[in-house]
Amino acid sequence: MDVIFYAAPAFIACVALAIGYAVLRRTLQLRAAWRGGLTAEARCLRAYTKSRGGDHPRTVQHHVYEFTTREGGTVRFDEEGGAATTVAGDVVVVHYTDRRPEHATAREPRPLANLTGTVFLLGFLGLVVGFCVYFVADLPTDGF
Repeated sequence: MDVIFYAAPAFIACVALAIGYAVLRRTLQLRAAWRGGLTAEARCLRAYTKSRGGDHPRTVQHHVYEFTTREGGTVRFDEEGGAATTVAGDVVVVHYTDRRPEHATAREPRPLANLTGTVFLLGFLGLVVGFCVYFVADLPTDGF
């Protein structure tokens, strides 16, 4: 029975760390694309939504874009959270790097807002992990 008092906080901490890793990775990808200095006109091929959740579903907008790099290669990518006003057939400006054009973004460069959101989210996730560690460390070792 004691194992649940270790397994539950460990699971919560692992989920928080995984979310933190994904958020940090996407933040760095956006930053690299914005700082990469390369832009291209991309056509929105498809706009769709995905719903997640049961009783209180959350709908997320997705867009599939296609553009041609300076070298002439065609890149197609799917981006989550784009503008709801962008529909199939629209042409938008995308930012990308020549090393990883598949990590392009159609989002407007907002590095300060992106960094602020990431710092707050990582701080919150750090508190969650810290609480889990504290909870496990504070458990009595002689039983209940």
